[in-house]
Amino acid sequence: MGAKADEYLEINRASWNKRVASHYQSEFYDVASFLRGKTSLNSIEAALWPNLQGKKVLHLQCHFGQDTLSLARLGADVLGVDLSDKAIAQAHALNEACKLKARFICCDIYSLEEHLDEQFDLVFSSYGTIGWLPDLEKWANLIARYLKPGGQLVFAEFHPVLWMYDNDFKKIEYSYFKADPIIEKEQGTYAAKEEEIEIETVSWNHSLAEVLGSLRQTGLQLDTFQEFDYSPYNCFANMVEIAPSRFQIKGMEAKLPMVYALVAVKEKPLSARLSRRF
Repeated sequence: MGAKADEYLEINRASWNKRVASHYQSEFYDVASFLRGKTSLNSIEAALWPNLQGKKVLHLQCHFGQDTLSLARLGADVLGVDLSDKAIAQAHALNEACKLKARFICCDIYSLEEHLDEQFDLVFSSYGTIGWLPDLEKWANLIARYLKPGGQLVFAEFHPVLWMYDNDFKKIEYSYFKADPIIEKEQGTYAAKEEEIEIETVSWNHSLAEVLGSLRQTGLQLDTFQEFDYSPYNCFANMVEIAPSRFQIKGMEAKLPMVYALVAVKEKPLSARLSRRF
């Protein structure tokens, strides 16, 4: 890795801090509707979790907390984590405005054990999260550490095939497989494309095999795996809406995998499983 990649945490923290104000005010996040009670969750992930009433949920890489608070509205006792101090400050303010009782921690998820010693019924992460992480085995081990026996990971993410393309989806520019970090500068942001801000980022592509292998090495058992030919967000260049809240790349409609989602379960100890049989 080059010097900039070694500093990826500070580079990416700064990039997300730059985004918070414009994201909060954007039509993309539609905070006004959220404050009136609209959920920020999508049908893809909502179809995967059980009844969350009274369940403890850990939400990794929560940005300014909309999904965290949507989970709280479903009755979960939820804690959101993000590395952006400005995002977490906004999450606290939104939590208060919604009169909810979610908790938030500001830290890089790799250092979460320095701040949190609990276990949860469900760990949730979604859409544009693991690309900011260089080491998926550390990510998977963290999830396993925070899940109770029998607990579930619910994870939805953009398909790694998408990250092979350049920003305009005109050509393949990057390897499908994890290689060197991708260091980029761009104008604007996915939620406010005309915003006059310059953002520098460091990211990594992670293949499906790397994701599934990382979870498997922790002992988590894959329960559900799905792929989708649409994105619930209009967040890439040259997208067309083929149905309400279903977006595809123009000229490649129904040809690209856009999103995948999975449920992985932490097995209960053998003694607990045997006691249920006899």
